[in-house]
Amino acid sequence: MVAKAVFLDRDGVINANVDRGGKPVAPTSVKDFRILPGVEEAVKVLKNAGFLIVVATNQPDVKTGRTSLSELEAMHAEIRRHMPVDAIKACFHVDADNCECRKPKPGMLTEAAAELNISLRDSYMIGDRWRDVEAGRAVGCKTFFVDWGYPQDGPLHPDWTVRSLTEAAQMILDADKVAASHAAQASR
Repeated sequence: MVAKAVFLDRDGVINANVDRGGKPVAPTSVKDFRILPGVEEAVKVLKNAGFLIVVATNQPDVKTGRTSLSELEAMHAEIRRHMPVDAIKACFHVDADNCECRKPKPGMLTEAAAELNISLRDSYMIGDRWRDVEAGRAVGCKTFFVDWGYPQDGPLHPDWTVRSLTEAAQMILDADKVAASHAAQASR
């Protein structure tokens, strides 16, 4: 059976960014890792509605040495401890590596789709950067942009703009109910 999924960026969607020199960035240690309000509940509701939950996160701080792999794994263990995620995909590359997994390229999404039998066109990507939106668009996912008001350094063309994962989750659930109703009517 083909699954539908919600792909989540990590920093700024699941957990709070931290300030580094006036710029919102990923936490570099588990002591600075703080799950945003409402996220645990939103993820659980999406999971209970039948969506697979896949975290897809760029983590170049591992390659640059700002974050150790053990700290990253500890942060991901916190996510798994609090939320029913099906997979966590992390890209450690920097832009200069020109890899296929670093968003805005969709490699993490296509890898998860192949592993978990996900229909990308029936899935959603939620992120707080243009890179997240573009990765989702590249594979036909519907996209949400969580707008924290910080400047973007690339094109931004989401399907919807929201203030939180909680808001996006409610919109996904509402759309899923409408789609199920239309499918039921069509089968009559």
